[in-house]
Amino acid sequence: MNLIKSIFILLNLFIGLAVTQPTYASAESSHGHSETDVNGPNGGTLLTEGDFAVEITIFESGISPEMRVYAYSGGELINPAQVELEVVLHRLGKVNDTLNFTPEDDYLVSNSPVTEPHSYEVSVSASTQHNRGEWHYESFEGRTTLPDRIIEEAGIQVERAVPRTLKFKDRLFGVVAPVSGQMASVTATYRGTVSDVLVTVGEQVAEGQTLARVINAGSGASYEVVSPIAGEVTERFITAGEVANQQVLFEIVDLSSVWVELSAFPENIEKLKVGLQAEVFDLHQHERVSGEIIYIAPVMTGGHIARARVLIDNDHGHWRPGMHVQADVTTGERNVALAVNVDAVQTFRDRQVVFAQYGNTFEVRMLELGDSDGAYIEVKDGLAPNTPYVYGNSYLLKADVLKDGASHDH
Repeated sequence: MNLIKSIFILLNLFIGLAVTQPTYASAESSHGHSETDVNGPNGGTLLTEGDFAVEITIFESGISPEMRVYAYSGGELINPAQVELEVVLHRLGKVNDTLNFTPEDDYLVSNSPVTEPHSYEVSVSASTQHNRGEWHYESFEGRTTLPDRIIEEAGIQVERAVPRTLKFKDRLFGVVAPVSGQMASVTATYRGTVSDVLVTVGEQVAEGQTLARVINAGSGASYEVVSPIAGEVTERFITAGEVANQQVLFEIVDLSSVWVELSAFPENIEKLKVGLQAEVFDLHQHERVSGEIIYIAPVMTGGHIARARVLIDNDHGHWRPGMHVQADVTTGERNVALAVNVDAVQTFRDRQVVFAQYGNTFEVRMLELGDSDGAYIEVKDGLAPNTPYVYGNSYLLKADVLKDGASHDH
């Protein structure tokens, strides 16, 4: 007596003893469909109708997943060439995959791959000259259903997968510096004694505003020392009564715009050029401002660092000379047909996935991914355009799926 026949004898024995919860799958009746966890001789789902049975397996060792179906009559294998078989996989999103089969060895093999995830309701129709059976059962993986309240309390955030422009960036470090053409050292026109000083350090002055008065030592006439630019008084080197000769009396700096001197290593320099946009932010990321690279030094320092200069607005005075900052320089862009938020990507069965949303049900979608700009990542395959997917707190869905086990049995 072979193994297959032994299994059928045991099944019939259980039926004869009127077991209240049989572990075999019966044909669909007018009362609905049956579900089964029973494994057949080849480890697949065993569906029975009297002496007629089919066993559904998924084979995916080193090849694209394919469905292999074995047919039995009275516990004996049926020649697959004698079996007519159709299987429909009913997926979320109202997608139905109809599988047709070709005889091979002692089983029938699907003519097309069974795409991931292997999560669907299954309708099976099989017949031979003397047997016929129809079955319907569920085979889910990577799927969870949550009520509205839990979705809201868990902070599940959803957006649609759409085309994106990926912006590739290099992060550089730098220091804020005054613009050299916006600094002025003010001296006296003629040697003399300072009679009045009218400004203090930190004061904003206008172009042409009087800073001090000096009595000309030669003529005895008083003249005014004025600011050549608008800006802030950053240094004052003179007081009333002192002699003004050729020394600097005041330093005036216009900080309405400043430079950011970025340090670029060789791998950065290859991608940098004048005109690229840079987003500058302080080390605490309290403020951000956009600017443009206006200069790249032709010579590198002894530490193999080159200077890349960015010009930024500083109307509010946040960016102070000497402040250490960082900058993300956009070094390139590429349009992609489909992309998802990088925070959405999780791992499931060693595959990269996102959770697609269908009402209150969420299910993994296995992805083939491409380039990423750090915010979004290209999707080459595995997700239909415009599909809602979870990008905020998607790890909670993964945890909910895994708490019941992440088996991949067929």
